[in-house]
Amino acid sequence: MDFWPEFLASSWGKEFVAGGFGGIAGIVSGYPLDTIRIRQQSSNIFGSSSSSSAFSILRNAIAKEGPASLYRGMGAPLASVTFQNAAVFQTYAVLSRVFDKSVSPNDPPSYKSVALGGVGTGALQSIILSPVELIKIRLQLRRGANHLTEPQKGPVMVAKNIWRKEGLKGIYRGLGITVIRDAPAHGIYFWTYEYMREQLHPGCRKSGQESLTTMLTAGGLAGVTSWISCYPFDVVKTRLQAQTPDSLKYNGIVDCIRKSVKEEGHAVLWRGLGTAVARAFVVNGAVFAAYEITLRLLFSNGNIQMQETI
Repeated sequence: MDFWPEFLASSWGKEFVAGGFGGIAGIVSGYPLDTIRIRQQSSNIFGSSSSSSAFSILRNAIAKEGPASLYRGMGAPLASVTFQNAAVFQTYAVLSRVFDKSVSPNDPPSYKSVALGGVGTGALQSIILSPVELIKIRLQLRRGANHLTEPQKGPVMVAKNIWRKEGLKGIYRGLGITVIRDAPAHGIYFWTYEYMREQLHPGCRKSGQESLTTMLTAGGLAGVTSWISCYPFDVVKTRLQAQTPDSLKYNGIVDCIRKSVKEEGHAVLWRGLGTAVARAFVVNGAVFAAYEITLRLLFSNGNIQMQETI
């Protein structure tokens, strides 16, 4: 009965809550760009000749489906993002200390332990993220291409349909490529954030007194760097998870890469990168800013301290 109040009052609980707010900020700020990215990555996989440029996809989506189509499928990640992102930041906080036990609790973890903690965090969170992204992708593509149409309207109905037709294997379609994408990418992600915030505001890793501008910039650059490092794997993941039992084209990761490159050239592995980078800067700036500000509000009982906010 007393577990949750005690947990939320602890330092771990406060980091958990801050991570949840960060995740919500990221989803809301970047979802339309995410929908465009998914449609870019999946274009032409079943012979469609429609343009894969971001502006063409945006224009067609709004004209044919309305502005709400850019937010289709947001319910799935939004429903899980509080727990998922909270778990990510909490796992990272624990692992970054585990890999560097020689550092005092009052000092920030070393950059090496930050990277290793990020790799472990990325691998573990894939277990939660893979089914969520599978459902999100199916919904985002539901009217983007007629051959990918799902008869259900919401994330719960899509999940039930996948479970009924494909079982647990179907729910976790793409788990392997999600781990391959997220483990190294999260190591780069957290390392870049910690390194850049220290470069932009020397001493802030220990004092925690960086500006909002530093949070937004360091978070944005962390997102951009991690996405560039893993982007070809993200394209492959999208194509594998876009498949349904009635539209199977790729037999695994290697087969997807081979067929995609053969049919569309090596550039296909970088299709939509511009959209992803723009989204990554906005989303991850918002994620880290919301996380850091919420954390300070919780630890300072509402009295936030930053040297500047502009």
